[in-house]
Amino acid sequence: MMKPFFRLLTELSSRKSISRLTGAFAKSRASRGLIPRFAKIYGIPMQDAEKQWTEYASLNDFFTRRLRQGLRPVNTAEHTLVSPVDAAITGMGPISEGLIVNVKGQDYTVEELLNHSPRTVNYKNGFYFVLYLSPTDYHRIHTPVDGVIIEKEHVPGKVYPVNEFGLRQMRRVLSRNERLITYMDHEGGEIAVVKVGAMNVSSIKYVSPLPDRLSRGDELAYFEFGSTVVLLMETNTFKSRNDLKVGSKVKMGEALGTVKPS
Repeated sequence: MMKPFFRLLTELSSRKSISRLTGAFAKSRASRGLIPRFAKIYGIPMQDAEKQWTEYASLNDFFTRRLRQGLRPVNTAEHTLVSPVDAAITGMGPISEGLIVNVKGQDYTVEELLNHSPRTVNYKNGFYFVLYLSPTDYHRIHTPVDGVIIEKEHVPGKVYPVNEFGLRQMRRVLSRNERLITYMDHEGGEIAVVKVGAMNVSSIKYVSPLPDRLSRGDELAYFEFGSTVVLLMETNTFKSRNDLKVGSKVKMGEALGTVKPS
């Protein structure tokens, strides 16, 4: 009985207009006093932030904080692909004929995830990661490889939650939510960094200025409140670390695997 009720409640609250209202409050000075309580509830280590909490203008300003220099060393080993975010792995594995199988009990196609882009064919038998950022996590998104941005696309959509409930109980959330897709050319081929919006996320934003050429670990974008990043690696270009599995926690800059130079 309760699952259909919560599903209906989520459907009603997933409209962009409601998410914008939530975002507007989080950006207001009135939200600033909630920072210590928010940090305590979610176990956010405030000492890791680059500034004191009193220096942030709003809750959103704190949420999109940068970290103190040196806290996220980026793996510099040759041919390494690193995690772009602090996250839990909620899905990973080979892509089979364009199908991403069993992400919290649901299958997705690369075609729908990439909004029917002609580039879909590049990932038909590639590899994927689904990286979930909880409110506790650091919410800036960094570049997983040394490479060049070759295309960007904004896909409007819903703002359903991408947590355990959302992925299991809502229909095909990753391909129905708003997405910001970045395609990059690197030493092994191509990668798609798919940033998926979520409930109460007012926007996904690129850093400004954003150069076309980026080094591994450079800032790429950031979420305003929690969400998910899906990484898609081109067919025959990537080998994952053997010890990673669904449920593993990773930090930004940590190696996810290696790319095969072309």
